Amino acid sequence: MGRWGHAALGAAVVAVVSSCGPAPAPEVDDTTTEAAAPTTRTPRIVDDSGRPDITFDPCLDLPDDVMTAAGYDAAHKEFADMPMGSYTFLACYYRGTVQIPGVLARYDLNVMAGNVSLDEELKKNGQFATEITINGRPALREIGTNGDNECTYVLETNFGIVLFNRLYHKDHTGPVPQNEWCAGLDDFVAAVEPLLKA
Repeated sequence: MGRWGHAALGAAVVAVVSSCGPAPAPEVDDTTTEAAAPTTRTPRIVDDSGRPDITFDPCLDLPDDVMTAAGYDAAHKEFADMPMGSYTFLACYYRGTVQIPGVLARYDLNVMAGNVSLDEELKKNGQFATEITINGRPALREIGTNGDNECTYVLETNFGIVLFNRLYHKDHTGPVPQNEWCAGLDDFVAAVEPLLKA
């Protein structure tokens, strides 16, 4: 998550709403007609960069039961808004559920939706990135952009990208083999990809 993430995570440290409880109520368009009109959420944050509005909110559009089943503590997810001037990110941080030391590792996950393009991401992190597809969607796999034990999947959307950045907290001394940094993350990302809706 080197590129946008370093600047964005710096902002996130300040901007994270440590919502150790339920998500804030989303704003909805309350216009009604006789035929039930679909509700539309107003993006949590917009910018004046001319880039598209971010229509996927990681904290609100990834169902808690799905995240809990995947091993993340959805009850204590943390929201972050990162307006960076010429682009924006909405982020959600999930801690992995408690694991058994020496037996099972814990993974923390940061999901970021941003209105930068996949090409921009590739230009920033090309030395770490491999071009792939997830369920037919153009994507990147980035390994170790910020150091050891880190894996990121970046999926293209109609507003920009969604990043799934996972950090493996090892439960033993010594290094974790690089081929384990992304273990299982591809299956998780493929499972939630249809939720991006964009």
